[in-house]
Amino acid sequence: MNGLQLALLTLHRGEQHLSEKLTTAAARHCAEHEVYHVATDIAAWSSEHMQGIADASAQHDLNLDEHSDTAWPDVSPVHGHKIHKPPPGSCGPGLLLLRDLRDLHLAAAYNSLHWEMLAQVAQASGATDLLSLASSCHPQTLRQMRWTNTMIKNMSPQILNSL
Repeated sequence: MNGLQLALLTLHRGEQHLSEKLTTAAARHCAEHEVYHVATDIAAWSSEHMQGIADASAQHDLNLDEHSDTAWPDVSPVHGHKIHKPPPGSCGPGLLLLRDLRDLHLAAAYNSLHWEMLAQVAQASGATDLLSLASSCHPQTLRQMRWTNTMIKNMSPQILNSL
């Protein structure tokens, strides 16, 4: 597996993870209308990214299904590293929302870094199709990060002061 393929595989998994986390957060916090609607909308972006990555992977001789055990050689807070989670019911819905927003932000940041790496290796190797893919998808990932960051800034004072 070459570097382009590794970046594509890592991004596909990362976007799948983020899409699932956004969908779960939207369902879990459906009473928070902004969380529900925005999370649902931006989960669709990750799904679109996954499709673009899958299409590009086929053009670069990568079968995503064949490499289910291959991963970026690191352990991130999002992929593989165990994060202590409180037992169900041990924290209120506000703390659960903050935890979900934190996890979403970390997942989006993880993807953002890998979009940047893909863009750099694509540029260096002349893979203009992958550079175009990164250029169209990475701004949406940055928007996902800005949204989670804004939500954390807006909600954490009220939630944490109410404890």
